[in-house]
Amino acid sequence: MTEVTDDMEAIVEDTELPRRLKDEVYETIESRDGISVEQVDEIARAVETRYFNTRVDPLDPVGTVSAQSIGEPGTQMTMNTFHYAGVAEIDVTQGLPRLIELVDARKTPDTPMMTVHLDDEHADNRERAHEVVWQIEATKILALGDISTNVADMIVSINLNEDTLEERMITPDEVAGIIEDSLGVETNQQGTVIEFGPDQPSYRKLLQLVEELREIVFKGIEDITRVVIRKEKMDDDSEEFVLYTEGSAFGDVIEIDGVDASRTTSNNIHEIYRNLGVEAAREAIIEETMDTLEEQGLDDVNVRHLMLVSDIMTNRGTIESIGRHGISGSKESVLARAAFEVTVNHLLDAAIHGEIDDLNGVIENVIVGKPIKLGTGDVDLRMGSVSRGAEPSD
Repeated sequence: MTEVTDDMEAIVEDTELPRRLKDEVYETIESRDGISVEQVDEIARAVETRYFNTRVDPLDPVGTVSAQSIGEPGTQMTMNTFHYAGVAEIDVTQGLPRLIELVDARKTPDTPMMTVHLDDEHADNRERAHEVVWQIEATKILALGDISTNVADMIVSINLNEDTLEERMITPDEVAGIIEDSLGVETNQQGTVIEFGPDQPSYRKLLQLVEELREIVFKGIEDITRVVIRKEKMDDDSEEFVLYTEGSAFGDVIEIDGVDASRTTSNNIHEIYRNLGVEAAREAIIEETMDTLEEQGLDDVNVRHLMLVSDIMTNRGTIESIGRHGISGSKESVLARAAFEVTVNHLLDAAIHGEIDDLNGVIENVIVGKPIKLGTGDVDLRMGSVSRGAEPSD
């Protein structure tokens, strides 16, 4: 171990490295034995040189490069629904449909799901983990017992299962109370048997009560239809129970006792935006797109391209789609908007309102045949003659 001296710290701080890289340089120094001040200077300068070499050159078309880098591998993606992370019981959209969902910023995914991590008290114990499961998974009447209908007496009878009630930590009294509040009927409860019926004899009303009874959520969150519990190995080689949900209710789940809100995620980026803000939504877009590409074996796409896409989608403080209803449709250039979709409508609206196109972007300059203002196209060179003995003119 080498202790960082004031001289070493002065050398590292004198570089133009970002704080994250400076901290990594300090960690490297501390992890090695017998590093001198001269060696620290060599390390810091080498890292700084490597850092500057990896930066994008001025006027480099980063958007075009990102589009190519994501679009070309995207043509290799399949259009199927895959099992998520080895959880055979839960299907989640992956591949090209999932990538389209993300860049379109769909309000709800086709297959919403959550990965719920538990706190220390619940993560190691299956029974404690199940306590959290029953607070999350929507418990309906068919999970608690059997329903029978007596048409002659106009009575709906529910025979509750004692073991299920005990497992899900709910009592017959609570079930009867929820039925009364939800259906507006009077119940007759004897042990685990609950009976009720319509106010007036009506076969139609009886069937309607049964249908409404099936939809009542007695415990858990209505949007989450199923929870799968799995024991998984973490990055530090420890094992803990993780919950995978079919359905998503991010805001409700992170408030439940036993849930580790700092590690729990949802594949619904809008839910994350509403509960945690736009920075969290940006991170979620990056993670989801990266996971989707890696699922298809396309993990060689540099994360910086995905970061650029995510930045473009969130830089106005909300989540915008990349399309005619979002980024592409709100460009200042008339020709850029017209080149994307609904060409005639954009040109007509621009003509009616007298819009002017300043031809600042790539698309509009390509359309009119002018050099684009990127790379050498943004540099103006003029050559003038200089007389002998005269000063060069401006």
